[in-house]
Amino acid sequence: MSFEHEIDLYLAHLRVERNLSPNTLEAYARDLQKLARFSERAGKAGFGELAPLDLSAFLLSLGKRISVRSQARLLSAIRTCYRFLIGENLLQNDPTAEIDMPKIPRRLPEFLSVQEVDELLARPPRDNPRGLRDAAMLEVLYATGIRVSELVSLHLDAVDRRMGIVRVFGKGRKERLVPLGEQALATLQAYQDQAREKLLRGRRSPVLFVTSHGGPMTRQGFWKNLKRYARAAGIRRNISPHKLRHSFATHLIERGADLRSVQALLGHADIST
Repeated sequence: MSFEHEIDLYLAHLRVERNLSPNTLEAYARDLQKLARFSERAGKAGFGELAPLDLSAFLLSLGKRISVRSQARLLSAIRTCYRFLIGENLLQNDPTAEIDMPKIPRRLPEFLSVQEVDELLARPPRDNPRGLRDAAMLEVLYATGIRVSELVSLHLDAVDRRMGIVRVFGKGRKERLVPLGEQALATLQAYQDQAREKLLRGRRSPVLFVTSHGGPMTRQGFWKNLKRYARAAGIRRNISPHKLRHSFATHLIERGADLRSVQALLGHADIST
């Protein structure tokens, strides 16, 4: 069976069984046709004639013309094609099983400088309830490094003002205690004493951070406010709550904090994520 016929069968499978978009199908076709053209020049007629050495030679022929990420995508397309052909009893052996997937270098997390964080934290106006709430949320997020989902889920009883800590339930409902720091604690106390009841307008809620309608703040609502304050602070880069989390971790490490301690505060096994 020829490369062309085998590729056509595989693309038809992707189109019908996996309902892939035309653009994705085109990308698969391009990757597989590259291998087909290279192999035909070496006298091979179909996928069944290729050995691991042939695939290695093909990948080496690409050299530095494509990125490691593109090489990994290309090999993935070839591998899934072989699995399909074997599953259809059209082939018996899979030479890709002996080819290691290229290691994609991890990108270092982006973070804000200390000066940028200071500018950001200074943006919310603290003379009105919503501004004071936003200031408290930003201060708590940066001081603790918690996830935005954890931030908006905090209840009133999660904060121990006397101890200066907040109890957080992370992924898998794992509990951890995180110190707040003086500035975050002071801003949070001001929000609770001066702003929260005004936002609730007589309503009751167990949630710490509330909207002017008395409901809990959402991740999307906080993100929208964060972007607005970042623009006001002159921060032109894309910003997200997760970037503040990385900033918290990076600044602690720069000040000499132990890596494992920072990982524990983040509630994560791997600081790079």
